[in-house]
Formats: sequence, C-alpha cells, structure tokens
Amino acid sequence: MPEQHSLEAAIAWVDATAGFLDREDILLPTARGRVLTEPVHAPGPIPGNDRAALDGFAVQASASLGASSYNPIRLPSIGVAAGDALPPGTDAVVPLQLAEPDGQACIEVVEAVAAGDNVEQQGAIATIGATLVPARKRLAARHIGLLTLAGLSRVSVVRHPRVRILITKPTKAGAWEDSNGLMIRVAVERDGGVIGECVAVERDRTTIRAALVETEADIVLVIGGTGPGGDDHSAAALADAGELAIHGVALRPGETAGLGRTVNGVPVILLPGAPASCLWAYELFAGRVIRRLGRRAAELPYRSRQMITARKIVSSLGMTEICPLRCGSGDTVEPLPSFAETGLMAAVSADGFVIVPQGSEGYPQGARVTVYLYEER
Repeated sequence: MPEQHSLEAAIAWVDATAGFLDREDILLPTARGRVLTEPVHAPGPIPGNDRAALDGFAVQASASLGASSYNPIRLPSIGVAAGDALPPGTDAVVPLQLAEPDGQACIEVVEAVAAGDNVEQQGAIATIGATLVPARKRLAARHIGLLTLAGLSRVSVVRHPRVRILITKPTKAGAWEDSNGLMIRVAVERDGGVIGECVAVERDRTTIRAALVETEADIVLVIGGTGPGGDDHSAAALADAGELAIHGVALRPGETAGLGRTVNGVPVILLPGAPASCLWAYELFAGRVIRRLGRRAAELPYRSRQMITARKIVSSLGMTEICPLRCGSGDTVEPLPSFAETGLMAAVSADGFVIVPQGSEGYPQGARVTVYLYEER
C-alpha cells in the first residue's frame, strides 16, 4: 500500500471534487428537508390585506369612542375569526369578552378600541419583494408555513444526490453476510442522498471496474476490497475506471479508504470492509461528498461543544484518530475503549467522540477539547 495521505489532504480533495448539483422544481408539501437553490421573494404583501388578529367583532374604531361598562355602545354585529379579512368600513376588532350580542344583529361594546387594534396590517409579515427564505436554506416546517402564506405552491430545490453502492463479496467460499450495506444506506439517506442501486459484486478487478464505468449516479461507494490483501481489488479497479487520487489515509479507523473518480468525473469513495473503518471513511469522506453535492453543510452532521477531559486521552503519533468518549458530570468527558478494541460498540456505547490530529499524541487530563456529540443536527 502506498504512503498514507493526511486527513486534511483527503478532505481537500473531496472539497475540490464535489460540485453542486442542478435544480428541480417540486411541490411545496414535499419540500421539507430540501435545500433552496435561490432566494424566495414575496410575490405580494403578506398578509395581502388587513385581517383580524383574534376572534371578535369587526368595528369602525371611531364609533366605539366613549364605550365603557357604564356606557355600552351599540354597534352592528360583524363577527370575525382570527385570520379573516376585515370587512369594508371597519378598522379594528373588539375581542369577544368586550362585547355582548343583544340578539338583534348588534353588540354592546363595553370598552373603546383604536384604529388598528387587534388587526394584523397588510404587509406586516412581509412587504412585496421581501426575501422570505434565503438561498441554500434547508426547508423546515416554519419555512413551508411562511411560503404557504405567500401563496406559493412550488419551490426550486437542489436535486437529491443519486448514490450507487457496490458491496464487494469475499472470495472465500462459505456463508457471507453483509454487515455494512444497511448502515451506509441509512447514513446516505440522513445526508440527503437517494440510493439508486445497492448491489453485491464479485471481488475481482474486472467486475468492479465494469460496475464503476456503467453508472449514471452522482457518486459511487465501493464497500470492501480496499486493503493490501491479494483479493483486494477495489483500488486497482478504480484506477482502471478513471483515477485513483488517494489510497490510504492516516486515519484510525479508516486507514485503507480510497478516493477517486471515473473517466466521466463521477466521484468514487472506497470504504473499508471492517465496520468501524467503513463507518468513519463514510462520515469523513463519502458523507461529505453527498452533503456538498446537495448543498448542505459539508461538516460532520453532529453537534459539537467544548468540554474538559476527566482523564488523559491517548493517541498514536502520525495518525488522526477518532476517540470515543462518555460524558461525565458538568462539562467533563472521559475516554472509552478504542474502535480497535471494540469495533462499532465504541460508537454505540459512547456519547460522542474527539478527533485527535495526526501530529498529537492525545490530550492531558483537564484539557479543553472539541467533542462531537451523537446528536444529529
């Protein structure tokens, strides 16, 4: 295996390779979680006219002057519900508790109101042409609610990245169970990708190469066959299919990850077969490509915070290492057994992790470190 590349060099390659995808117009009810390609402006004032801010009776405010519990004023009964447009000739709303219907199409008002009281004015939410939602915003329920108020039915969003997953089968005879495919499928969907195909392929150079060339996906993930063993042909197949830019990263777990692209420019990420290595090569490289393609935040999709080490964190010099942590009292964290010792259990039993850089041997007790918590953003 060639000399290992730094994590920073691998990430730089990802960022230089993964461009933005094109747009598509979709119906607003299906837009939650999608990323806008351009800002959305108000086609008119919101609301489009003066409307009641609460349930009550629409009145002309000047007609209520002098009203009190000792001097109720009789006015026409024009009932309105919150959100109703004010009828012509009215400019305020009397709350239900300040008026008493008299049973003869009138009300008795016991407190005067001023013009505009309990009224949402035309354009109060947004004036015509105002930016409702900026470009590259990932749409949530609140955005969709505002766009609905604006009378919009469709929006322009970034197309979902199409992902093809190739799982290389071991060459040794016997029962084989895929331990990585479902894990990676779930991660792809979390990052906004759409699985176009997930197939198992024979672990030989010719078969893998053919599967890489014959793709219309936006990114291809190859799981397994990335190491230096005699039956590990993924890297050679990628070199045949286009370009093997990086093979081997100073990352633990994830040393045998590879990065490249097909002759047609489609990014290809080689994910190691060991589950923990597969997970972290996905998170740091493949997931980053998918998130960038879909114009999402490229960084790890976990919340981070500054915390204090309760015990020393030990790492190997010359390797970037993902170290699992458990939260203690206050803002403290303590290390757990490594991925090398317990595999994926190190992620499942941890509250988060710290990334120890290649040039460090770890952190002493009492150090302030950036901890990524397993709470997806």
